[in-house]
Amino acid sequence: MTEVAAAAHQPPLLLHVFPTFATGGAQMRFAAVANHFGPRWRHAIVAMDGDLACRERLDPDLDVHFPSVSLPKGDTFTNARRCRALLRAMAPAALITTNWGAIEWVLGNLPPLVRHVHVEEGLGPDEIVGQFARRIWLRRLALRWSTLVVPSQGLERLAAEVWRLPRTRTRRILNGVDLTRFAPRPRQRHGPVVIGAVAMLRPEKAIGRLLRAFAMLRRTTPARLVVVGDGPERVSLERLAAELALGEDVRFIGRLVRPEEAYADFDIVALSSDSEQMPLCVLEAMACGLPVAATAVGDVPEMLSAANRRFVVPRDDAALAAALRELAAAPALRAAVGVANRDRAEAIYGQGEMLSAWGRVFDGA
Repeated sequence: MTEVAAAAHQPPLLLHVFPTFATGGAQMRFAAVANHFGPRWRHAIVAMDGDLACRERLDPDLDVHFPSVSLPKGDTFTNARRCRALLRAMAPAALITTNWGAIEWVLGNLPPLVRHVHVEEGLGPDEIVGQFARRIWLRRLALRWSTLVVPSQGLERLAAEVWRLPRTRTRRILNGVDLTRFAPRPRQRHGPVVIGAVAMLRPEKAIGRLLRAFAMLRRTTPARLVVVGDGPERVSLERLAAELALGEDVRFIGRLVRPEEAYADFDIVALSSDSEQMPLCVLEAMACGLPVAATAVGDVPEMLSAANRRFVVPRDDAALAAALRELAAAPALRAAVGVANRDRAEAIYGQGEMLSAWGRVFDGA
C-alpha cells in the first residue's frame, strides 16, 4: 500500500488548540469525549503555554500527539501567518480552537483552509467587568464562518447580541457528568462539617472570598475546608489562610486525578467564583448528591435544583458565609437538597447527550 493510500485509510486528524492543556473544565471535557470515541479520530493537541497536565486523563491507546508550537507574544498578525503555515503543513480535517487565547489560529485559518470549530468556555478575569472593543471586533469578523460551541445561555446571548455571530452557526452543548463515577456515597462520619471546593486556583475562581467566608463561618460553626486543585494563586491563598488564622481547619490538597474520591468526604460544595458559565464542579457535586453554596455566576442558578437555589448568593463574602452557615447547621436540609440535586443531574445532565453532541461537532455534522 502506498503512503497516500495508507493516509486515506487513517481516521481524520483533528487539531485542537488550547491556551493551556492544564487540568480545567474544557480540557477534562475534551478528554471525556476523546476517550469515549477512541479510534474514531486522530488528535493533535497544541497547548499555547506548554502546560500538558491534562494529558494524564487521556486513554493511553488514543492516537494523539502534542506538537510543540511557540509563538512570541504581542505580534498577532505575524503569528497568524505562522499558524496558517502550520495548518498547511499538518493538513488536519478540522481545526478546533478554545477561548480567546487561540485567536491567532482562528485568524490563521482566514480565508478558511480547513473546517473550523471555535469553543468559548467563558471570559477571563480581564473581561469580567466588560469586553475589550478589539476582542469584540476580532471575534465578530473572524468567527463568522466558523461553528461556535458554547455551554451556557449567557455565552449564547453574548455571541448573538455583542459579537453578532449567526445564530445558525452557534451550538449550545450542555456540559454533562458521569453519573456512575460521580454518585452519592454513604456519609456516617462524625465531627465538623466538611466544605469542599474543586477549582483551578486562578484569580477568577475567587478562592480568597471562600477563605474569608469560611473564617466568618468558624466564628459560630465548627467546620473544615478542603480545597482541591492547583494553580498560580496557591501560594498567595495559603498565605491568606495563615493570615486568617485558619490553621489545620483548611487543607490545600492539590490536583487529583480522581476527584470523585474527594467528594465522598464533603458535606457541602462551595463555588466562590467571579466568573463561570457552566462549571463542572457544580455538576459533579449534584451527581454526588451534595448541596452547593455558590455565587450567582453564569448558568449556576439554573443548573441547580429549586431546593438549592436559595443558597446561590451575590459575589460577597458575608452572603457566601451565610449560605454555608445555614447548610452547615441543618443535616436534614443538606440531605434533602442533595437528593434534589442528584435527581436534577439524572434528569438533565447525564454525559450521554453531551458526548453524542460533541461527536457530531467533531464529525462536522
